[in-house]
Amino acid sequence: MNKKAANIWNAGHYDEKIRYVSRLGQSLIGMLQPAAGERILDIGCGTGDLAWEIAKSGAHVTGVDSSEAMIVQAAAKYPALQFRCDDAQTFRLQAGEAPYDALFSNAALHWIRRPAEAAEAMALALRPGGRLVVEFGGCGNIAAIYRGIRTALAAAGIDAEERNPWYFPGIGEYASLLEAQGFNVRTAELYDRPTPLGDGERGLRNWLDAFAGMFFSGLSEPQKEAAYARCEEAVREELYRGGEYIADYRRLRITAVKR
Repeated sequence: MNKKAANIWNAGHYDEKIRYVSRLGQSLIGMLQPAAGERILDIGCGTGDLAWEIAKSGAHVTGVDSSEAMIVQAAAKYPALQFRCDDAQTFRLQAGEAPYDALFSNAALHWIRRPAEAAEAMALALRPGGRLVVEFGGCGNIAAIYRGIRTALAAAGIDAEERNPWYFPGIGEYASLLEAQGFNVRTAELYDRPTPLGDGERGLRNWLDAFAGMFFSGLSEPQKEAAYARCEEAVREELYRGGEYIADYRRLRITAVKR
């Protein structure tokens, strides 16, 4: 997660309104297959829920996130685990620290705008034969929501692309980055995962509050309210079904082994 994005996080709002992120990431743990005694690094751990689930296997888990607010919350919730505030693009093993057996990341790597540097950092953190299991937003992720954001901000004279913090690659692009850093990519899947946002009419606003704050920075509260309303109007026909908004998520899931 980049440092610019790290400033947007409200850990309490994340735990209260965005818990589906961790819930939907639990299936990724099955692909990780953590084992007792292993050392596992969770990149972009957020408030620590998936790190805790991994630790139930008996693995020794270290959670890393660039948001200090997220790390403080994670450490308070799970004091038995190790958490560290650090940037995935510049993460390095500490002095005397052994490489990890596995690296896990859920819903974090699409915040990395220098992905080659993050791939290098992940490779340096793993032992030879260590495994990588990651999932994040892929090519086409939240296309409708982003169109809604662009429409809303254009009315306020703001170019959304100048504020865009996200990186949504395709399979070939990201697999190539990993291979260049000494990984053998074992599986790669780009798939649609429509995601109910819950909370009825407020679901999209909760999502915007959690993930899109940088787009609305500098707007007064009335201006922000008007922009949110324009975004809702722009996506409602496509995304509002059954009394709630369904986010048009598309996820990239990759497993790899370090050579």
